[in-house]
Amino acid sequence: MLNWTLYKREVKNSVKMLVIFGAVITMYVAIIISMYDPEMMVSLDKFYELMPELMASVGMSAGATTLIGFMISYLYGFILLLFPMLFCILRGNGLVAKYTDKGSMATLLAAPVKRKTVALTQMSVLISGILILMIYATGLEIIIAETSFPGELVISELLKLNAALMCLHLFIGSICFLASCVFSDTKYSIAFGAGIPVLMYVLQMLANTGEKAEAAKYFTFFTLFNADGVVAGESNAIIGAVVLGIGAAVLYAGGITVFCKKDLHI
Repeated sequence: MLNWTLYKREVKNSVKMLVIFGAVITMYVAIIISMYDPEMMVSLDKFYELMPELMASVGMSAGATTLIGFMISYLYGFILLLFPMLFCILRGNGLVAKYTDKGSMATLLAAPVKRKTVALTQMSVLISGILILMIYATGLEIIIAETSFPGELVISELLKLNAALMCLHLFIGSICFLASCVFSDTKYSIAFGAGIPVLMYVLQMLANTGEKAEAAKYFTFFTLFNADGVVAGESNAIIGAVVLGIGAAVLYAGGITVFCKKDLHI
């Protein structure tokens, strides 16, 4: 059960952040999709040849021949990974640890509301925010692609791709939520809730450069998100997305369990 009064208040607190990240995503998606044309792709490929390691580190690659391939190269290695991840980090910390750190948790629990209800409500706020960003990004991509290049985008492929991306961000959100539930001090909640996803992304950047750093892919969960593989329908890529989804469910449940049992000193 959720506490709908608390849910509505927290969702309202998420609006400003959602608008900011939504605006940033809108700008990048619009610019990058509009760049899809043979002449521009040749220029981008030449730029890639000048700095292959730098481009590869943020998931960008040369030689895309389709619109979805172009979008994967220039949106799904950096923009649509980084900004939703920042939302998870910032919002996740403010849902539980911030209240405990400031002593406001006593107010939340003063009413006849169970801890589990509070935890489930706060978790739902974070998940709602992630879903809103992913649904918005998907709709935006479809509208811009169909407006600029009618018939070029295979929508079914985009839906599969963004479903896998959503699993990734739900997993990142679960790490942030768990850290917020475990630690009563926001500095520790942020250190772990932000530190782990950021470290994993840095390792993925190193892995993308190849050669000696390629082994780093075995130490980051971002490897489980294989955009090209998902679009191609590869079983390993689909399994990777499912693992992220299951992992998210486990960590969210873990966060609720920890919050219900911890001593809040209130």
